[in-house]
Amino acid sequence: MSAPETTTKTGFRFGDLKNIFGNGGSLKQFGILAALIVIILFFQWWTNGTTLSPGNVINIVQQYSYILILAIGMVMVIIAGHIDLSVGSVAALVGIVVAISMRDWSLPWYLAIVLGLVVGAAIGAWQGFWVAYIGVPAFIVTLAGMLLWRGANQFIGDADTIPVPKEFVYIGGGYLPEWGPDTGYNNSTLLLGIIISAVLVYNEWRGRATRRKMGSDPVPLWVSIVRVGILVAVVIYAATLFGGYREGTSFPVSGVILGVLILVYSFVTRNTILGRHIYAVGGNRHAAALSGVKSRRVDFLVMMNMSILAAVAGMIFVARSQASGPFDGNGWELDAIAAVFIGGAAVAGGVGTVVGSIIGGLVMAVLNNGLVLKGIGSDQVQMIKGLVLLVAVAIDVYNKSQGRFSIIERLTRGRKGSTSSVNAEANETVRPDATKPDPTLPG
Repeated sequence: MSAPETTTKTGFRFGDLKNIFGNGGSLKQFGILAALIVIILFFQWWTNGTTLSPGNVINIVQQYSYILILAIGMVMVIIAGHIDLSVGSVAALVGIVVAISMRDWSLPWYLAIVLGLVVGAAIGAWQGFWVAYIGVPAFIVTLAGMLLWRGANQFIGDADTIPVPKEFVYIGGGYLPEWGPDTGYNNSTLLLGIIISAVLVYNEWRGRATRRKMGSDPVPLWVSIVRVGILVAVVIYAATLFGGYREGTSFPVSGVILGVLILVYSFVTRNTILGRHIYAVGGNRHAAALSGVKSRRVDFLVMMNMSILAAVAGMIFVARSQASGPFDGNGWELDAIAAVFIGGAAVAGGVGTVVGSIIGGLVMAVLNNGLVLKGIGSDQVQMIKGLVLLVAVAIDVYNKSQGRFSIIERLTRGRKGSTSSVNAEANETVRPDATKPDPTLPG
């Protein structure tokens, strides 16, 4: 039997425009990304170019990286059908423990980081145990944790501010180092931009080759060229923006940590068994259990993972602030939850993406930054952010109830259909001996 023949599409068709970033899907699925771009352009105009100035962009990355890290863990918790209200308190407790370990116990900064991760994992295991194996709702467990860990932070630190050494400050307030010839830019940042651009080109080439090998029609060549060209242009512009600021600054180390975590957790949620099981449990816990998914283990792991990422966020914040204090982490859980829901997650679970949550977090970050640049008071900023969250989710819920386009559903990779179709699938008979999750789940 001969291999199926493939033909490369040529010529321009307006229908191919949706393939530039949609992989065959609707351009509407990028509504949140479009909203972010509009917000950036609006504040760039309103602030007379300050929003996209190198110094302000660097400040946004450093100031909001810890919230975006929390959003990565929070989206996995929400996809699984839970919520975590304790992340701010966990971050604060880890921060004070790490600061004391370096000041009073003379622990090297790198061992202090390990200690912080261990403390975060222990807290996550404690909360995960109550949620997964005792059956206490995550809302109650983490509400208790929010009070418990906040009190522990103030008890251990005696409600005092504890400074950290300059070596530790690097992970939250440091930049990529300078080396090599004088190019007018930070060479480390330029190299990072070149590497990312090369990876984008390679992935596009590999994707086209894979589609041909599988007998599928690749998108027209011009679509691939335009797609890669736009992405590479954005990356190179960002590299020159971050690398062209004053001497001694470049792309923040906290941004590198955030980028690595985005790549790792995007892969985990989309391409691993654990990721599929998280979506399965959140989509329909009973059906997932009948399919062989160990829902208790999934619940335990997502809660534990959330506290580990909260520990990372807390250490980055303390490093940037150069000290740990009793009020660190206040309100962080609300910003992380808002980022996840604006980024496309569903309240009922089973829906959401890491990238969508990062975009949602950036929407809130740029909005907050732009309002501050214009001298808007913090009280008004909080009111505006609350209204943005309410309106964003309300519009999506209304559109879904009317059978119209829903950003939340469209943003979910691989989920074709509405919530009603998910519920319909959940009601189907599932073989108890099945060992694999539903193949329609993201992954």
